[in-house]
Amino acid sequence: MSKEIVYTDQAPAPIGPYNQAVKVTTACGSTTLYVSGQVAIELAPLGDIQAETQKVMENVGAILRAGNMDYANVVKATIFVKDMNNFAAINEVYGRFFTSDFPARETVEVARLPKDVNVEISVIAVN
Repeated sequence: MSKEIVYTDQAPAPIGPYNQAVKVTTACGSTTLYVSGQVAIELAPLGDIQAETQKVMENVGAILRAGNMDYANVVKATIFVKDMNNFAAINEVYGRFFTSDFPARETVEVARLPKDVNVEISVIAVN
């Protein structure tokens, strides 16, 4: 097994002791990319949940590309939201990035997110 740190300047730099993504390749050649939760800190001050979700998904896409993958490789997503009343708006934007064979997913309401954002999304992609 080999482990590679994936980084792109097209998404926010980590704000703690973690990486944007870690790519693991097994001896049989399968590759999994674990993308850390992405937020839209570039949009501060925050307020438009659809614009925030769009930016988060663009950040995820930039990291996927840096790992030589794209949204079609995503098999699992986790969405953390500050207010579940924003679920429909978040889901609408999120859905634009997947056309078929949608990934498995959960959406969880949380009390607070880093930098007081409203949405954070992480994904796992396989090639």
